[in-house]
Amino acid sequence: MTRPPQLPDLALPPGRRVYFASDFHLGAPDAARSREREQRIVRWLDAAARDAAAIYLLGDIFDFWFEYRHAIPRGFIRLQGKLAELTDAGIPVTFFTGNHDMWMFDYFTQELNIPILRHPVSQRIGGHQFHIGHGDGLGPGDHTYKMLKRVFASPVAQWLFARLHPNLGIGIANRWSRHSRLQNGVADEQYFGEDEWLLTYCREVQQQFPHEYYVFGHRHLPLDVEVAPGSRYVNLGEWVNYCSYGVYDGQQLALRHYETVR
Repeated sequence: MTRPPQLPDLALPPGRRVYFASDFHLGAPDAARSREREQRIVRWLDAAARDAAAIYLLGDIFDFWFEYRHAIPRGFIRLQGKLAELTDAGIPVTFFTGNHDMWMFDYFTQELNIPILRHPVSQRIGGHQFHIGHGDGLGPGDHTYKMLKRVFASPVAQWLFARLHPNLGIGIANRWSRHSRLQNGVADEQYFGEDEWLLTYCREVQQQFPHEYYVFGHRHLPLDVEVAPGSRYVNLGEWVNYCSYGVYDGQQLALRHYETVR
């Protein structure tokens, strides 16, 4: 196993915190419920901004996203405006792509000053070493998805999709994305114990490159599980049912819920 990419250390001033969230799935299951969820997320970002040293968004923020050269998916303007407000105020925001929004390119970086990361990275935050990513395609099994991910990440596939008119391309992709998410809903509710594939991945990394915290999304299930003594795997859950997120105060990372709807 190769050493994970290492981001520069992030100092944590007294009284400041770091926030982690993932799997907003904005756009699903319909416009009305997505809008309500988006407004809730904006309220959460307003609350986090009071003491945030940094905010990490760990993928599947959108149920589907594709950036054409001169067009982006319609909607989500409240979230984009709030993120612009945060970065303009000097709060760094980092965005990891997920399996539903892997076709993000440079729009968020150019317009919102938000870096886009496509693979898990390590970073020392405050006094602890973190390993952070979305979580899709990691660990054992799921070979069909891993093959599809290589196809979707191909520049050729992206070029071909970009040839479709946005009305057609985004319409097709939205239907596919929602079908895929709903298909996997039952599995997302199950905890597989020692067979959790992300837990297996964390333990493999831990053997060679120790971290105190492994932070992922993708599973749609809030989890806080021991990887090894002094090391934990935290899954952030999702915002369709749980409204769960992680907050790190320099001493520990804790899972919390915001205006829970479940």
